[in-house]
Formats: sequence, C-alpha cells, structure tokens
Amino acid sequence: MKGFVTVSSSFLLACLLAFILQIFFFSPISPDLLELPPATSLPTNKRLQEVIRLGEGTLEGPEDVCVDRDGVLYTASRDGWIKRLHSNGTWDNWKKIDSNGLLGITISKEGGLIVCDAEMGLLKVTDDGVTVLASEINGSKIRFADDAIETSDGNIYFSVASTKFGFHNWYLDLLEARPNGQLLKYDPSIKETSILLDNLYFPNGVALSKEEDYLIFCETWKFRCSKHWLKGNNKGKTEIFVQNLPGGPDNINLAPDGSFWIGLLQLTSDWLKFVHTSKLSKHLVASFPKLIELVTGLRKKAMVVNVAADGRIIRMFDDPVGKVMSFVTSAFEFDGYLYLGSLNTNFIGKLPLTLY
Repeated sequence: MKGFVTVSSSFLLACLLAFILQIFFFSPISPDLLELPPATSLPTNKRLQEVIRLGEGTLEGPEDVCVDRDGVLYTASRDGWIKRLHSNGTWDNWKKIDSNGLLGITISKEGGLIVCDAEMGLLKVTDDGVTVLASEINGSKIRFADDAIETSDGNIYFSVASTKFGFHNWYLDLLEARPNGQLLKYDPSIKETSILLDNLYFPNGVALSKEEDYLIFCETWKFRCSKHWLKGNNKGKTEIFVQNLPGGPDNINLAPDGSFWIGLLQLTSDWLKFVHTSKLSKHLVASFPKLIELVTGLRKKAMVVNVAADGRIIRMFDDPVGKVMSFVTSAFEFDGYLYLGSLNTNFIGKLPLTLY
C-alpha cells in the first residue's frame, strides 16, 4: 500500500510538472498586464435589436460593409465570396477568393474594391479579377492585414493587426497585450509598401477625415482611436482622438457629416478583467483556447458609437444581450441608413437613422 501511495504521488507530481511546463515554457505568448477601461456610463437603448436583416441566411460572418456611389452594397463572407446587394434589392455573388480571412473592404476611387485578406495581404478586386498589391513588408510576410482606406491621390493606408499572430488565433494577441501591430502605406505610383507607424496595440479600423488631412486608426486592445496627421503644420504627428471607449474599437468609417462610426467589441467581461490582472491566468487561457469563450462577451452584446470630429461621442446604439445583433465589427452610413457588419451573424443589419 505504501508503494502504491508513493507511485501515485510521483505520478501526480509528474503531471503537475508537465502542466506547469506546458503553461510557462510552451506557452505561445509572452504577456503583459492590461488595464481595461471603466464600465460604460452610457445608458442602454436596445436600438440594434430593431435592425432590418439583409441577406439573412446567405451570408456567413460579414465582417465589413461598404456602399459605392451608385448605392451598391458590398460585403465579404467567411466562405470567400464578395457579395453585392443592388439598389433594386437583389443579391449576387460577385467575386470568389480562396480565403476565409477576408476582412476590411473599401471602395476604390478607380472602381472595384480594396480588400484586406488576413492571409494574402492587401488586394485590389475588380470585374477583371483579383490583384495582390502588398503581401510583404521589408522582406517579411504581412501576417494579418485588417482594414484599409484609399486617399484621393491613390495612396492606401492599411492596418496590420498583429505581426506575431494570425486571424485564426487573434485571441493570443489579446492575451499577450503587447504592441505587435503596424499601420502601413502602399504607394501605387512606385508599388511599394512602407511602415507609417509601428508598435501599435492591435490596430484595426482605418478612416480618413473629410478633408483627408488626417486619418483615424483604432487600437482595439487599448480601447482608443488615434489621429495621425497627413497634412498641415502637424503633419507626421500622432495624438489621441478618443479613449476609454466602452468596448474595443474594430472598424471605423467616415460619416457624411464628418463624424465617424465605430463598431465596438465587447471585451470588458468580469472574467476578462481578472485574466488581464494575472500573467499566470493569461498563460493558462493561451494553453487551453476553449477558455477564451468564457472570458469575452463578443457573442453576447453589440454596440456602435458615432463620434464627432472633435472626439465626442454623439450617439450610441446597442443590443445589450445579443438578442439580434452581436459581435458588431463595422458600421457604415449611407443615404440615411446605418449598415452593420458582424462576425457572428448571417445577415447585414440595416438601421434607419432618421428615426433617431
């Protein structure tokens, strides 16, 4: 009996040591602690529960939405299809790309779309086909192209959410909470890509001001958006645009009046707050990925905010329990309506702004 106890104790000790080795020495992350913003004081209004559902059942996680000058709506689905909704209400499958990592899309000034693909990089998609504009930077593969915006002179600014982790293990970047991201610039005149800003915390959405004198980019893990000046006396400078947002900012789009619409990821659950106070808990979650579902509220809530050009929050719409909308990643205003993309729905949400 004594020998059995000794063997059992040795076995348990070996298992414990193996568990510790797995967590600390084979962990895929090298984490920092992260302070989450205080809980939002914005009152809930449940207005995202009132959306009209476009393309329901034919879309799979439409992450971003854009509308061209003719009123044709575009979105990219997880099955690799870029789909269009025409002004007469009909859908069609426009272009198929062999990828389930299609993310930010924007209308190109010369026609077609600029598309960020998490695997291939920066793409140009037209009726004639797909062209890869940028797939590497300084000899390194672009791992996680996220969102893009094109200026009137053809330059394209786009975000690389992480240089360390990819789209399908994005949660590791969240747990690591280090500045692994970049903001890049693609110059079509010389077909070269350069680093505009480095050491960013999961840079996500990118938008231009109405006058194109600055751009706004979102840093999801820092719950803030920053302004980078492209023209004027402040050219080259970067400053905070809005911070302590009530969610992690995803995509951002310019509104017709010069304000901005931002989709907010619900990353402020009590469990996640606890995880970010302990490196041990971060290693634990990273080693057992299914735990990430327990510590985020992505699929339980939805929120978008409208932020003025001076950084003030003007309006907020939400679905506090995810009854209709959840995991909203983008909000695009066109002709009096707000169009909402999500990685957790099979439709595009459409909300009439004239009612609010």
